[in-house]
Amino acid sequence: MTRSQAPAIRTDDPPAGSSCQTDKLPLAGLLTLAGAAFMTLMTEIMPAGLLSSMAKGLSISESLTGQFITAFACGALIAAIPVTALTQGVRRRPLMLAAIAGFAVVNLITALSTNYVISLMARFAAGVFGGVVWSLLAGYAVRMTPTHLGGRAIAISGAGAAVALVLGVPASTLLGRIIGWQGAFGIMSATAVLLIVCGLAVLPDFPGQKKGERPSLVTIVLTAGIGPALLVVFTFVAAHSILYVYIEPFLGSVAPSRDAGTALLIFGLGSFVSLWCVGATVDRWLRPLIAASVAIFAFAALLLGICSAMPAIIYPAVFAWGLAFGGFATLTQTILARFAGNTVDVALSMNTTVWNCAVAAAGAAGGILLDEIGPTSFPWVIIAMLAVSFGVVVLGVNKVLARDACSN
Repeated sequence: MTRSQAPAIRTDDPPAGSSCQTDKLPLAGLLTLAGAAFMTLMTEIMPAGLLSSMAKGLSISESLTGQFITAFACGALIAAIPVTALTQGVRRRPLMLAAIAGFAVVNLITALSTNYVISLMARFAAGVFGGVVWSLLAGYAVRMTPTHLGGRAIAISGAGAAVALVLGVPASTLLGRIIGWQGAFGIMSATAVLLIVCGLAVLPDFPGQKKGERPSLVTIVLTAGIGPALLVVFTFVAAHSILYVYIEPFLGSVAPSRDAGTALLIFGLGSFVSLWCVGATVDRWLRPLIAASVAIFAFAALLLGICSAMPAIIYPAVFAWGLAFGGFATLTQTILARFAGNTVDVALSMNTTVWNCAVAAAGAAGGILLDEIGPTSFPWVIIAMLAVSFGVVVLGVNKVLARDACSN
């Protein structure tokens, strides 16, 4: 199926009076989706902030506790595409609320369980539900929003993930100190219940796809622009993850006086600024924004590559890195939504899988670089990866976007 053959995102059969019939952003629904994004990412990363207390409570090592994050990622990685493909015919609101209800159950099990294996299985199941939520999120936001505001809707629905990314680890650590790690997961379970109530009240419902309307996975990948967009996601996210995962040894090598916690806070601030700017402009400037995102990250990596001689530029470089990363997910999800048409949920499940593959590959590649060459190699490897990203954006993604703009 070529891009010109891909149908527009389905918006038929909404409930009477739903927000998609107006020319305004359905903020209540979008904020509910943002809450789902926040809850999903918080559930994924909370063990990082509760590592020692969970290890003590379950009588296991911290390294085994760290596998709770791995189990979640594996669940999302393995299940995102097949589960989304199998549920294409299911109505959207029941499916979204079922996934959120799954979080209520597995987080409660995590809070109550004293058995490592049961807890690990619950984390894997949480990853499966997370894969469903991530696959539905952007498509749901676009379906309930006027077409010309789709990118802004995706930015709002994804804002919860940005908040969790910046505040998740310190917030979970604080919760662990106040109410214990079981209480922290209990709060996430209660949050899921609250989101179900909000979803029933404000989320419009949409039909799934009829069986005869569902293209194969191969057909979706071969739709013009989707393959290049996924390649951009892989190279960009892998480059980001090498630096994000190994930021502490990198800073320790090039500027021991600079603190990793402060650097990540500055990165988070840059991400917030980026998300706001992208959300306000994505529907008008999608092509220049995706190219600028890659270029700014490459420039930040260049600054980090020379920062050992000028430590004062580290924090500005990290802020620029945040500017590049904060709006990236919104940009790529908007691009995939435009390319995929009615198959947006499956395309976004592929995005979830590619994103997690990139994180896993970066963890392995970064470890090899750290041991064999040293952390000072990170910026130069990142620049090489981003050169691939930029080339694919210019020669692949933006060409298809420009062609579609002309045809419309």
